[in-house]
Amino acid sequence: MSQVVMYSTSWCPYCAMAKRLLDEKGQTYEEIDVEVVAGSRQEMVEKSGRHTVPQIFVGTRHVGGYDDLMALESQGRLAGVLAGGEA
Repeated sequence: MSQVVMYSTSWCPYCAMAKRLLDEKGQTYEEIDVEVVAGSRQEMVEKSGRHTVPQIFVGTRHVGGYDDLMALESQGRLAGVLAGGEA
């Protein structure tokens, strides 16, 4: 499985739903709380071009937020993305 990084906050319901979906898939991930880790919010914006959390990266690919992650799941493509086999 590919390395997954998620920028999040502790109180965001969409972050919680994204973590739950990744947990259900058996996917480990690094969580970066943008309210705790200094400079991480700016890093997230520079990498993703977005200001909202969660922002999820699989390897070097920016997947997007929870809605984007769920869209991949609904299309049956999330497992392939997590495996690193789908661009």
